[in-house]
Amino acid sequence: MNKLKIGALLVIAAFIVAGFVNKNGEEIADGKVGLKIGDVAPELAYSSPDGKVLKLSDLRGQMVLVDFWASWCGPCRRENPNVVSAYKNYKSKKFTNGNGFTIYSLSLDRTKDRWVNAIKQDNLDWDYHVSDLKHWSSEGAAKYKVSSIPSNVLIDGDGVIVARNLRGQNLHVTLESLLKKRN
Repeated sequence: MNKLKIGALLVIAAFIVAGFVNKNGEEIADGKVGLKIGDVAPELAYSSPDGKVLKLSDLRGQMVLVDFWASWCGPCRRENPNVVSAYKNYKSKKFTNGNGFTIYSLSLDRTKDRWVNAIKQDNLDWDYHVSDLKHWSSEGAAKYKVSSIPSNVLIDGDGVIVARNLRGQNLHVTLESLLKKRN
């Protein structure tokens, strides 16, 4: 194969791995248009490890990170210490449109035991952990057009999406920028 063909194949592979973005800045993955900043976050209501249905709308009024992850996902598990750090640093802060910060973790696991063990092992201390245990057929992931994990959506106190796919320091920088400024 010549260098031109190899280069073209690499570009195509990059688009497949990274997903596509249309002219409106919407992510397109597997032919599905993703949610945009400014959209109202769709409702999520799934079972916690103890069987209680937890609704995203119950967190209205707070800044919420909807975090899609799984116990079997290496990149998710490597990102969890960062998410824990953000939770600890910002859970009691006041934002321009939200009082406090919390996390609504939606797992794409298949088995409850592995999911619950990962929550404990990674010290995911917040209260909102949910899953329908349907792996890649997760209804919540489909609703948010999630086609790879880790993935997340940050929503404000009104339930409006203000950022997407924040990882590492970007999560902290974004939360810091949304804090209520003191007069």
